[in-house]
Amino acid sequence: MAEREQVDRISLSLPAGLLERFDMLVDERGFDSRSQAVGELISRELDRYSASQGRQIMTGTIVLVYGHTNGDLKRRLADIQYDHIAEVIGSLHILLEKEHTMEVVIVQGKANKLRKIANELITCKGVTSGSMTLTSSLMPPVQYPAEVDDLTV
Repeated sequence: MAEREQVDRISLSLPAGLLERFDMLVDERGFDSRSQAVGELISRELDRYSASQGRQIMTGTIVLVYGHTNGDLKRRLADIQYDHIAEVIGSLHILLEKEHTMEVVIVQGKANKLRKIANELITCKGVTSGSMTLTSSLMPPVQYPAEVDDLTV
């Protein structure tokens, strides 16, 4: 069983109208409590702040939408990903209606480097929309079984 993280209690004072709107958000999103909702909002804002600072290692997704018939664009997007192979973990292609593709690129690295990669991908001619989302939670390092160490290439 996972050990529970220590919790500190704080107190907030909010204008009645803001609290009313917040309670509606808590209900609509299905949070168990106001505390859970406040924690999620603070966590999201801290991730956004870390991403803006650029120095923290973060994990994220870059989502692109483009026409799938453009072979030059697909090649250019793949080339950019290969240029940043240390940060690009993988990608998923989803075929959409009207000959469009949604590509989700999973990345991990310094936030400023990930922003640079996202900008390179999103600004390619033929990409119709794109966005990046980052989180401070990281992927665990790959651990190989002992027998892999014995293999020679």
